[in-house]
Formats: sequence, C-alpha cells, structure tokens
Amino acid sequence: MKNRLYLSSPTMHGEEILFIQKAIETNWVAPLGFNCDLFEQEMETFLFPDGKKTHQALTLVSGTAAIHLALKLAGIAPGETVFCSDLTFAASANPVIYEGGNPVFIDSEENSWNMSPESLELAFRQYPGTKYVILVHLYGSPAKMNEITEICRKHNAILIEDAAEALSSTYHGKQCGTFGKYGIFSFNGNKIITTSGGGMLLTDSAEDRSRALFLATQAREKAPWYQHEKIGYNYRMSNLLAGVGRGQLIHLKEHRAEKEKIYRYYESAFRDIPIKMNPFLPGSIPNFWLSCITIESEKISPAEIIRTLEKENIESRHIWKPMHLQPVFRNYPFVSAESVPVSEKIFFNGLCLPSDIKITPSEQDFIIELVKSCF
Repeated sequence: MKNRLYLSSPTMHGEEILFIQKAIETNWVAPLGFNCDLFEQEMETFLFPDGKKTHQALTLVSGTAAIHLALKLAGIAPGETVFCSDLTFAASANPVIYEGGNPVFIDSEENSWNMSPESLELAFRQYPGTKYVILVHLYGSPAKMNEITEICRKHNAILIEDAAEALSSTYHGKQCGTFGKYGIFSFNGNKIITTSGGGMLLTDSAEDRSRALFLATQAREKAPWYQHEKIGYNYRMSNLLAGVGRGQLIHLKEHRAEKEKIYRYYESAFRDIPIKMNPFLPGSIPNFWLSCITIESEKISPAEIIRTLEKENIESRHIWKPMHLQPVFRNYPFVSAESVPVSEKIFFNGLCLPSDIKITPSEQDFIIELVKSCF
C-alpha cells in the first residue's frame, strides 16, 4: 500500500473554513467568542433535539480539562477515592491525580468492554463512602447505564461520564454524556468530529457551568484589575477552533453512518475466522468510532496482525492497556468480580483496525485480506 492508511484521521468538509474566516474577519481569534457560544448551543440542540435540555455545554481545550473541572465542581478533596474505568486511555484517570485523589480501577464486563456493574458494586463494598465514579464509554459503545446509574444513586456517588469517544452514541434513546451529573466529550484529531484539539464539559446546572467557566478563565474575579482569589486554569477553547467544531458538527450523523458501514463490513468479512468484533449492548446504538477485534485463537497474536498491516503502511493499534497494568498506576487498587480480569483478556487479545471514514471499499478489502492471511 503506497499511501498510509490511518486508524482514524480528521475529515474536513468546507464549512469549517467559513466559520474560521468569519472569526478572522471580525478579529475574534482569541479564546471565547461567538463560535464558542454557537458551538455550545448547536451541541445542546444535537444532544436534546426535543428541547428538554438537562445539561449545559462549555467548550474547553481538551476532554482531559473537562474531567478535571468536573472533579473540581464535584468537590473532590486530596486523599479521596475515585472509582475509574480500568480499560481506557490514561487521560480518564490523570485528573484524579492532579487533585491528589486516589483512583481505584474497576474491571470491564464482556458485553460492552465497559465498567462492570458487578465489579463497581464490589468496589463500593470494599471502599464504602466513595463519592465519585468516572465511567468511560469505550470506543463509542455505551456502558450499562441503567445498572451503573442505579448503583451510583444507591451509594450517593456523583457520576462523571467520560464520553470522549462516544459522541452521538445512545443508550435506550438517550445520548451518551447526558446520564451523569457531568459529561465530557473530546474533539481530538482522531475523534468522530474534531476541533484539532479540544473538548466539552456538560453540567446539569447553570451554577456549575458558571463555576466551570470561572475556573477555566484563570479564576479571574469581577474587578477593575486582575484579581484572583482562587487558583484557575487556562482551559477555554479558541474561537478559531470552535469554528472548526461547528463545521464538523454539521456532518456528525454522516460520520457516524460511515463508521458503522466500516464496522459492519469488517463484521461480515470475519465471520469465517476466529475473530470477534467489539460488542455493544441491546438497546444501545454506538457511534462505531473504532472497529476493534479480539482474537479467539492462541495461534495468532494482536502484535503479529499489527506488524503485518504496518509492513503495508497501514496503521492499527493495540487495545488500550488497562490502567492497573500501567507502571504509573501500579500502587493503586484494582477491583474485579472475575477470577481472570476481563480488561486484561481484551487487552492481550485485541486490536483496533483502520476505521477512517475516507477508507475506500478496495482499501478495506486489502486490510481484510491481510488480517485473514495471518490465520
């Protein structure tokens, strides 16, 4: 393969430059601005098409910043425990460390690869009084939200919903990111829509959104001079990048549809070899951000498939390494209701396949044949 095939690269359309151009023409290129305001409003319209809005949006520099602010709003104090998804990217847990908290990693379950309700319930028995849960919707597949929200309610825990990978995914008709008290999205370059780098925080109260905006703008007080009574952060999104997001949002449903086509094509092609696609729950509609597989044979490893694809200039990637296996988190607890952790099985047997919506059918056929050749 001559040209490199990427796992998931940005796809631009044209509307993005129009919103950027307007920002430049009005000389509004700094953080804040009309593109930020309208991006938030348009996202709320997408998430709540019936007009029954339960959350308000705030554009930020990253999904990580959104998790950090969510923890601040939730009231985390140094030394407090936070239950975190184990099978995820480190950014989901890093903000707990920023605030001096203690992450406890919760194992996955096999039906969605997301946080296991059974393991979460076990964690509450082992660490009673825990106030915070950070749940991730992995690779765009919704978690078991009915069970998890009920467990959080029973234990009076605040749910922070990391939907960085799951924009447009739904669980029983409800958008991911809108189940918890706080929700977050990421618009990193490889996400289903992008602002090149950026994120968004959803809060369930106007008061919390105002507090988040205050903290995100260096906690500057209302005074005729620069007055600071609290530590703040430079977390606001650029008006230019928000223009990119507005142009991308127009095409979100189109992107999701193309991602599903890629997933379904892989699914059909691999029926005759020992491979399983990343699963999703009945009643859920993923955004199919990345098409992933687990290998159901001891004769072949994910690393061999990755090497085979890389020889043809095709990018693929291992499944996220579980947090409890990461050296930086080796001293923090891990809770699993299973004798063999599910997150470990998925990691050791799985990989992410190219899921770029610009991949042509012939290119996907070539990828499929390369994967099959390994068996």
